[in-house]
Amino acid sequence: MLDQTAAIVPPGKGVPARYAAFSGIWAGQLDGMYDGKLAVLTVSSGGQVTVSYAWGDLADNKPGVADGSGRIVGNTLKLGRLPNGADITATMPSPGTLNVTYALAGQTYTGSFARASQ
Repeated sequence: MLDQTAAIVPPGKGVPARYAAFSGIWAGQLDGMYDGKLAVLTVSSGGQVTVSYAWGDLADNKPGVADGSGRIVGNTLKLGRLPNGADITATMPSPGTLNVTYALAGQTYTGSFARASQ
């Protein structure tokens, strides 16, 4: 799984609070059984992000980590397709909670992630 010391770069002063809120490591389970961690490594003032996503056993996928990038629009972080073919979106309904949707090979998994560290 993702190293707890993933290099989170604190958002700069020019990053709006609504974007900065996504920064940090988030952890949870998809469909109540598949562990996942989303590290939002950098957040720019325009809402662009770089991330690392780690997963445990997920259907036919063995545990792994993929790096990606994306953009925050409103309260939703939408990642570009990860190298393993997964599409991830994360919506923040309230501070400290991300509702994550992970789509891969025609299957969609959802779950709630909580902030694990800043």
